[in-house]
Amino acid sequence: MHLTSNSARFICLTEMKSSTSTTKRLFNTSHTTVDSKEMKKFQLLAHTWWDEHGVYSALHSLNDIRVPFIRDTLLNISSDHHLGSPLSGVKILDVGCGGGLLSEPLGRLGASVTGIDPLEDNIKIAEQHKSFDPVLVKGVQYKSCSLEEIAEEATETFDVIIASEVVEHMVDLETFIKYCYQVLKPEGSLFITTINKTQLSYILGIVVAERIMGIVPEGTHDWEKFISPEELECLLESNGFLVKTVNGMSYNPLWGLWSWTENTSINYAMHAMKCRVQEQSSSKEPPSETHEEQHTAEASGNTTVGGMIIGKQ
Repeated sequence: MHLTSNSARFICLTEMKSSTSTTKRLFNTSHTTVDSKEMKKFQLLAHTWWDEHGVYSALHSLNDIRVPFIRDTLLNISSDHHLGSPLSGVKILDVGCGGGLLSEPLGRLGASVTGIDPLEDNIKIAEQHKSFDPVLVKGVQYKSCSLEEIAEEATETFDVIIASEVVEHMVDLETFIKYCYQVLKPEGSLFITTINKTQLSYILGIVVAERIMGIVPEGTHDWEKFISPEELECLLESNGFLVKTVNGMSYNPLWGLWSWTENTSINYAMHAMKCRVQEQSSSKEPPSETHEEQHTAEASGNTTVGGMIIGKQ
């Protein structure tokens, strides 16, 4: 695990936009984050979400590291812990929740979870599976909708937004980030897991995983939609977020296990927090030449690398 580079943060923060004007633009135009082609692909797989040995097996095992990562990060931020229900009182929005693979364990930790997905079939599967556990009846709810639809009625509503294995399937990532800013409370957390855009991610994530081993159906991923940690950090920090952590993730397809790694060249997890308005305003002030020279002199890229991801969450 490592913190992000000061040089990248310096460049991005000088490009910070006003959240108020951004929100007005979003609601006055027909921006969308949903890719209809992606929806058609996942429509065919909706019935397989809870097959632990099927096409989503890697997402099932990913819970072994992503759930503790989210839980422990949130507990380190807040001192208000509840024994037995460590995330009690935390309102979480799980974007692209699919069949509820991540929503359910977070609900069992005491969080109030809203899972959204544009595919109605996914939501039906999630609702059906939730009904088997009485603990989840009140704590987890699902809606068949997009993030932009939630944003129209839920300004600064959620403490946490999770987009796990989602952003690499979106049509407009920057618009998505702006909507995340809109629905998060000040200093709220955004968790993203996704795939880096490297030659290695193309070879392992697409050629090997899809075409050779058939771990997921061919065509599941589009390499052009992958994004590097540096690019994602810049997008976040130019739209009102401060990136706190970037972590590499590695997947062993033989054992079906995930682990953390220093290497982010394939998979990685990122945690960012929504800045307060006054923090954004101060960050947009032009830096002095002295500060600029200091940041340039201190600049040193932090790059890390990881395993292989399968599918969409």
